[in-house]
This record gives sequence, structure tokens and C-alpha cells, in this order.
Amino acid sequence: MQKRQGRQGGQGMTEYIIVVALVAVAAIAVYQLFGQVVRSQTAAMAKELAGEDGSEQSRMAQTAAEAAAAQTAAKTLKSFTGNAGAQ
Repeated sequence: MQKRQGRQGGQGMTEYIIVVALVAVAAIAVYQLFGQVVRSQTAAMAKELAGEDGSEQSRMAQTAAEAAAAQTAAKTLKSFTGNAGAQ
């Protein structure tokens, strides 16, 4: 009986590690896509809090957001499968 309890605990830990890894991969992907947007927005807020004009950083954030949206729209499953056939 003791051995079976250990296996179930190990299975639970393995499932937990897999879920954490999936969340980490998703977070990295989102940061890669929207990282520049977040950096530009943070810079704009910091300038505004310092009493300076942060409109340039706000424009940069908007441009980065539009680029990220275009990049997301361009990437589909078809584009990935098309790359596999090119080799």
C-alpha cells in the first residue's frame, strides 16, 4: 500500500510540472509577441510620472501593438505546414 501512495504522489508532481512548463512556454510566447508594447507603455508611464511628455513612447507602443497584431494575423497553421513542404 505504501508503494502505491508514492506513485500517485509522483504522478501528481509530474502533472504539476507539465502544467507549469506549459504556462511558462505560453508566457514566453506572449512576451515575445508583445514585449516591445509592454516596454514602450512602461516607458511612457515612467515619463508621465516624472512630469515629462511620454507621447513619443505612447506612439511607439501603438506602432508595436499594430505590428504584433499584423504578425499574429500572418501566422496560421497553414503557414507552418507550408514551410515543412518547402524542404
